[in-house]
Amino acid sequence: MTSTTTTTPTSGAFVTVRGDRHSEVARNLAEPVPQALSLLDQLGLWGNLGVSLLGFTGAIFVLQPGGTGTPELSLAAGLTAIVLGTVLGTLPVALAGLPGTRTGAPAMVLLRGLFGARLSYLPTALNILQCLGWGIFELVTIATAAHTVAPSLPRWAYILLAGAATAALTIRPLGAIRILRRYVTTAVVIVLAYLFIQLLRHPMPAFTHGTWGPGFWVATDTVVAAAISFAPLAADYTRHSRSGAAAFNGAFLGYSATQILCYVIGLLALVTVAHGNSGDIYGAFIALPAGAIGFGILALRELDQSFANVYSTAASTQNLRPLWDRRVLAIVISAATTAGALFLNIGDYENFLILLGSVFVPMSAVLIVDFFILAKGRWDLSARARTRWLMLLPWALGFVTYQLINPGYISWWVSAWTRIAQAIGFTPATWMSASVCSFVVAATATLLAGGLTGAARGRGEAGLAGEAGPAGEAGLAGEAGLAGEAGPATGTR
Repeated sequence: MTSTTTTTPTSGAFVTVRGDRHSEVARNLAEPVPQALSLLDQLGLWGNLGVSLLGFTGAIFVLQPGGTGTPELSLAAGLTAIVLGTVLGTLPVALAGLPGTRTGAPAMVLLRGLFGARLSYLPTALNILQCLGWGIFELVTIATAAHTVAPSLPRWAYILLAGAATAALTIRPLGAIRILRRYVTTAVVIVLAYLFIQLLRHPMPAFTHGTWGPGFWVATDTVVAAAISFAPLAADYTRHSRSGAAAFNGAFLGYSATQILCYVIGLLALVTVAHGNSGDIYGAFIALPAGAIGFGILALRELDQSFANVYSTAASTQNLRPLWDRRVLAIVISAATTAGALFLNIGDYENFLILLGSVFVPMSAVLIVDFFILAKGRWDLSARARTRWLMLLPWALGFVTYQLINPGYISWWVSAWTRIAQAIGFTPATWMSASVCSFVVAATATLLAGGLTGAARGRGEAGLAGEAGPAGEAGLAGEAGLAGEAGPATGTR
């Protein structure tokens, strides 16, 4: 098994080894990184992550982006929002995963190169919070779905079972990914195709019945946020890919295809059998011929979502404590998410989703532009990486742009951003997408910040060169002499 140092010429390099079907993730960040996942493995992983029971019920935010009782989008508008939002959201995810393959570093460790070691703790903390939140959401969703199919057990029992299964999967994450590819993906595709065909047999409303109004971009942003919430997790899995092409294509094609299909099925269910009530979607699926079996498979498959969130929480924590054993972390985090699912009251799904998007859409733009264009892949990923305060500016500008256009639905938050918009005289146009505008603003600001930094560095180097006259050269010669004198003494110790 050959090993390769794959990071930048700077310190903080990770050693990668070509893995095989028996390879497993190292216990901590000091050990070699096995790159064992093929294109099929990546397609299986991301294809399964693109399917979520939350996506079926989340289709209500595409159909009625303004909330209950507001005008519905037409099928044409809703389907367009799903496809466009998925592509716009998944492309940054796939791009954000490539640095992981090139460097062998997990997602939050990559942010040392973007923000510096200590400043990377800020997005790391946010990512830990979002992964814990999603993990709790997923366990509740799994338990709700399982209880709907088989109500003989109470919901809390299903939460405990799902939590235990999640912990078991995170002990051997690469093994879990291979299981997904071999056994789960085919079954999931068959179930989705079956549900899609069954729903098409029901009477449909007119394709253009409804509106394309201002809610179209709100619906698109919701779909974008569902996809891009995986951007700060992507490198945790692509770092184990055998090639950059396998990592990118697996993430982009696998996730896009299944998220589109998942949202489309949810949308069709709402306009046919569920009659606009997202709470009836699960029951409507089960009422189909053999629907209980298919829905049970989807409920069981949802474990990959909780697995991904728990494993990435452990991987993110290792940015703070690189030598902690990820297996112990995974067990502790699984227990915490299980407790949260049992005792916390979770709600406001759309608000949570939109706020996540407003944070990670601009951060993805900053990461992609800086790594691929400005730094050209040369990042310091060590624990001593210098703080880059300037990179907070484009991230913040992108976040503000998102909130000015789409602040969500939390009343006090909306009121605050409405007052800010009024104070600066800003009124968002109906064509404005919060996701697209936020990404463009953050990317542009990153390019400008990089240009200013480069100009300042160039002036500094020119100034040093100007000072290197006779006196400067003598000084340098003196330093060289000191170094020469120190050399033999050091060598004899």
